[in-house]
Amino acid sequence: MRSIWKGAISFGLVTIPVKLYSATEQKDVTFHQVHREDGGRIKYKRVCTIDGEEVPYSDIAKGYELATGEIVVLTDEDFEDLPLSTSRRIDVLQFAPAEQIDPIYFAKSYFLEPDAQGAKPYVLLRNALESSGQVAVVKVALRQRESLATLRVRDGVFVLETMLWPDEIRTPDFAFLEEDIEVRAQELKMAESLITTMEADFDPGEYHDSYREALQQVIEAKVAGKEVIAAPEGEAEAGPAVDLMAALRASVEAAKRERTAEPAKPRKSAAAEKEEAEKVARKRKTRKSA
Repeated sequence: MRSIWKGAISFGLVTIPVKLYSATEQKDVTFHQVHREDGGRIKYKRVCTIDGEEVPYSDIAKGYELATGEIVVLTDEDFEDLPLSTSRRIDVLQFAPAEQIDPIYFAKSYFLEPDAQGAKPYVLLRNALESSGQVAVVKVALRQRESLATLRVRDGVFVLETMLWPDEIRTPDFAFLEEDIEVRAQELKMAESLITTMEADFDPGEYHDSYREALQQVIEAKVAGKEVIAAPEGEAEAGPAVDLMAALRASVEAAKRERTAEPAKPRKSAAAEKEEAEKVARKRKTRKSA
């Protein structure tokens, strides 16, 4: 890994010099835009929409568009006096229980490695933070943007997780939240039973990106000049459940069979399942009317 930033954790009167590394990487298959006929790379030019001339990068400034459509041009000099920290410090503001911080705030994760002279205070703060069961809330400036962040310990290393500001979190304004939707006690109990049946310790190693793997196979087949074989079709998606309780009960039974590795019963056709669910619904309606 290559460090992308150098600075220091500022904790009271203690300063811990550190290097910053990206803790994650995207494994997407990347493509270039090319000419379909000959595979030539497609290039783009920076062209001014007013005079049609190509603009060198050195002549490009930042423009803020007003509601009227007018553009306010900002140069490097306009940014010089802004209150953005340039001291390369990770300032510890407070300590708080990790569960008080909603994961929706987290943006990107980084590892922190101590410089040689900062190893001892690094380990001291790491051990103290780990034993406290809390995280440090900090402020840091990265890539010309100031962010709140948290410091926590993972596998003996500090992880800096930058956070969004509160006004960057959207409010879910959905109509159903205002509706009075009735959930019966039996339905809730059955849903809770399904959750219990499917409980397991989380092991990320059990999951993989099947789409990326299939795409890589397509590329390798193209390189080898082989015929590309289409992937087998998955099961058709089921429609909305006609009877919620029947669907929940069937889900619990399926989850239990999967846990105990019982051979699954022959699957009924979609039409047969729909007919059976409608029969159950009619029986319940008859009992209620009686």
